[in-house]
Formats: sequence, structure tokens, C-alpha cells
Amino acid sequence: MSARVALVTGASRGIGAAIARALAEEGVHIVAAARSADALQAVVDALPTESIAVACDLVQPDAATRLVEIAMQRFGRIDIVVNNAGATPRGDFLAFDDAAWQDGFALKFFGAARLCRVAWPHLVATQGCIVNIAGIGGRTGSAEFTIGGSVNAALLNFTKALADRGVHDGVRVNAVNPSGIATERTQVRIDRLAAERGIAPEAAAAELARALRVARFGRPEEIASVVAFLASDRASYMQGAIVDVDGGQTRTL
Repeated sequence: MSARVALVTGASRGIGAAIARALAEEGVHIVAAARSADALQAVVDALPTESIAVACDLVQPDAATRLVEIAMQRFGRIDIVVNNAGATPRGDFLAFDDAAWQDGFALKFFGAARLCRVAWPHLVATQGCIVNIAGIGGRTGSAEFTIGGSVNAALLNFTKALADRGVHDGVRVNAVNPSGIATERTQVRIDRLAAERGIAPEAAAAELARALRVARFGRPEEIASVVAFLASDRASYMQGAIVDVDGGQTRTL
């Protein structure tokens, strides 16, 4: 995939940073986006290809346009868009007000939709692809994940709808559903459980994994390798696919 250009959002840490590294190792030039400028630049500085960091907040209406313009000015093309930005809260449904719901959708769904719309003509020109990072909560409802599950479900439907258009326009659109991945957000949950139970973090991690009915937590690199495959020509017949990378947590069809 050398000489291709990828926009990767939420690339300053965790899954997004791992995706940027995995694509760069395949020879892809990365336009990395996130709100954390210093952390984002550190990720980009370690990439093996010519890549750039664009600190921006994709909640802002003009951010997607600016990101695409910078990518085109620097590299002259866009081949891959990975929508990874966005975190949604867990908690009691009755405790969430309208603002919490609006915030939940603002970045992960509307930010992704806006970036896809702006980047689409360039992806048509290169016969490129989009990979949306959603989450298994979009398939299986959970009382403590009402906002996140709803956002993920919307993103999965959006993936299918864009894939339908992509058949005509020559743009592949697929999605990946991670589950429990060992990121900073997951570590917060582990540390909270350890404090509540008075146990070591390692024991809390094992207990949380058992509660999810999986053998262990996944690694960001394991999500990134699937994204790199979906972005490559090896996945040229995959369109509208939703790939669960969850250690077997999703047991529904």
C-alpha cells in the first residue's frame, strides 16, 4: 500500500495510534487527527513513513473540511479514511441528560459522517475505502451502555448505507467492532473495580474479563491488524462487512 494516504482520527493513543502504526508499516502515509496535539505529534514522529499530525476537534463543523484540505495540500490524494475518534460514557440511563446524549453522538457519529461526506469525492477518485471503528455494543444492548450502544448501532447502519452507495462509486466501506481492548479507558474501569474490591489491578482485569465471558482483553494492535487488512487490496471483495474483534464476546448471529 505504499504511496497511499490515510486519514486516521483519534490517533493520539490506544486503538487509533495502533492503526496509524499498522498502516504506516504497510507503507501508507498517515494524516493523523486528534485533539491532543502533543500526544498526536509523538505518535506521528515514530511512524516510518512521511506523515503529519493535525490537531483538531472533529465536533466542530469546519474541522473535517480543514483536515481533508490539509491532506490534499500535503499529499494530493486520499485513499483511506479510518473513523476511530469518539468515546461514549457508561452509566445509568436515567442519569444522562440531553447534553450527554448530544455529546455522545457529536464526535463518534456526526464527526464520522461529516468526514466521510467531505472525503468522499477524493475516495471516489482513488477508488479508496473507509473503515469505521464502532463497537459490539451496537449489536447487543446493555443497560449501562445506552448512549454508546445507540451511537455504535447508528454507525453500523451508516456503514451499510455508505457501502450501498460505494458499490456504485467504487468506494469500499466496512466496520470493525472491538470489545474489551486494553486501552487507557479500559484501565480506568480496571482500576475502579480494583479499588472497589480491594484487589490488585491484575486480579481486577481477570475478573472483568470473566464477567465479559472472554479469556482476556484484546490489544490495540489486534484491532489495527484487522483494519490494515480491510484497507488493503486483500479485502477488495469486502463491502459493508461488520467484523467483530471481541474474543468471542458477541454470541448472537
